[in-house]
Amino acid sequence: MGTIKGTIAILTGGGDVPGLNPAIRAITIRARREGYRVLGIRRGWAGLVDIVPEKGADNSAHIDDLTTNVANKMGRTGGTFLHTSRTRPSHLPKTAVPPHLRETYTADINDATPHVLKNLEFLGVDYLIPIGGDDTLSYGQRLHEEGVKVIAIPKTMDNDVPGSDYCIGFSTCVTRTIELAHSLRTTAGSHERFLVIEVFGRYAGFTAMLPTMAGAADRCVIPESPVDPHHLTKQLSEDRRNNPSNYSVVIVSEGAKIVGSDDMHFESDEADQFGHKKLGGVGDRVAALLKELSPEYNDGRRVNVVNQRLSYLVRCGSPDALDSLVPMAYGNMALDLVLSGASGRLVCVRNGAYDDVPVEVVTGYSKVVDVHKHYDAERLRPRYTQFKRAPIFFMGDLG
Repeated sequence: MGTIKGTIAILTGGGDVPGLNPAIRAITIRARREGYRVLGIRRGWAGLVDIVPEKGADNSAHIDDLTTNVANKMGRTGGTFLHTSRTRPSHLPKTAVPPHLRETYTADINDATPHVLKNLEFLGVDYLIPIGGDDTLSYGQRLHEEGVKVIAIPKTMDNDVPGSDYCIGFSTCVTRTIELAHSLRTTAGSHERFLVIEVFGRYAGFTAMLPTMAGAADRCVIPESPVDPHHLTKQLSEDRRNNPSNYSVVIVSEGAKIVGSDDMHFESDEADQFGHKKLGGVGDRVAALLKELSPEYNDGRRVNVVNQRLSYLVRCGSPDALDSLVPMAYGNMALDLVLSGASGRLVCVRNGAYDDVPVEVVTGYSKVVDVHKHYDAERLRPRYTQFKRAPIFFMGDLG
């Protein structure tokens, strides 16, 4: 490889999505061509916590020395071959503290950032490239404030990282949702039922809005606009009567709220290190309400429901075309910034063009659907007007 210019470390955090491996591939191939050594940190921020910073220590479970051949092979696959976690080193529970640090970090919740900084120095990392959502990247911002050279890449199937119109994983999620919704129509139509499809989307409704715009559903329910179950039942009943096959479809974001209830629906009360409880179940609640209320809008006759949570089906498997191409561009943009000496940047798409912005943007505000501009709360549908000069996915970053 000749003279090594420096060391670049890559990690992936949070949920897996298709497109992570193409991003790792792009960074690795370009970086090695430019003369850098490339380290893959395994299991996201957890890998940087678990490393033992001693000469001769076996850290093979936490670090991969990435080569072009490995990156090329894995870059064609889904998920992340570096693995991932929801570890937050600044809020590390005692149960997650590795054995060699248990005498140092003894509180119920610990800030292990000094150890992370020590490990980065031990590895000789010149640049750190975290790939993740706003939770993962918020800790990347923390390290930037501590003096680490950080170039961040946005990833989340919800497409809700502030600062960018597009996040890796979103296109595949939308594509899969459309495909699966159309497949489920055969069952809904055969039984003349309502079809309720629950999709990911904690605070932002993009994953429900875009498939609906593409014709995958008659209505959609998003976190930004609580839904009146009576109104939804009335709308779906009208859609069902107007459909020659006598069925109708609604896509519901997992973070959606029902009028009269301030709470999201959670699978359990256990929260991750970023304070998030695992969502799930609002589709069940909506389905039950539709069935219960349906006689009021269908001449006294009950309408049954096909209820399906898409869950991990839309985030597993191989990336689509956009989630193969955008990660390639993001990876090379990250190297352009490295070579220019920049740091503390987030690569992004803004107004339809590739760009970069300060990494601080990831904690500056929330990226959600502009209900007034893009969602018709009366019709429970996206607005289908004013597309001229809109981003390719219609709803760009609001910052």
